[in-house]
Amino acid sequence: MASVFTRIIDGELPARFVWRDPEVVAFLSINPISRGHTLVVPRAEVDHWVDLEEALWRRCNEVALRIGRAIQRAFDPPRVGQMIAGFEVPHTHVHVLQIHDLGDLDFSKAASDPDPAWMDDAAERVRQALHELGHAEEAGDPFTGEQR
Repeated sequence: MASVFTRIIDGELPARFVWRDPEVVAFLSINPISRGHTLVVPRAEVDHWVDLEEALWRRCNEVALRIGRAIQRAFDPPRVGQMIAGFEVPHTHVHVLQIHDLGDLDFSKAASDPDPAWMDDAAERVRQALHELGHAEEAGDPFTGEQR
């Protein structure tokens, strides 16, 4: 059975995409710890990140770096953090999020029902920052995320 992330990637479930390329996608977490909290996910359904092919792992990290730079530009936090937990969904994903201290890397602080307008605004800000950083093709439309 396909993971929830595969179903999102395939368009069966909605998501606020901020990045799409042939190997990797990125979309906002539905339970964000901070504004703009993004998941970087390989299209290949691999449970544990250590089982990824090295080239695909490098690509995930390249995209995570670009998303991190966009989050930095969009929200100007003191730091942008990254973590891999892998317990929630059996499909590799890298969390990229703004942080103000180490306590912000705590999943118990994740919003369980974030305001959709707040989420839409965060997605637009990340996409716009990606456009400004030269990644318009992968980010899609700044307002909708639709690919051109």
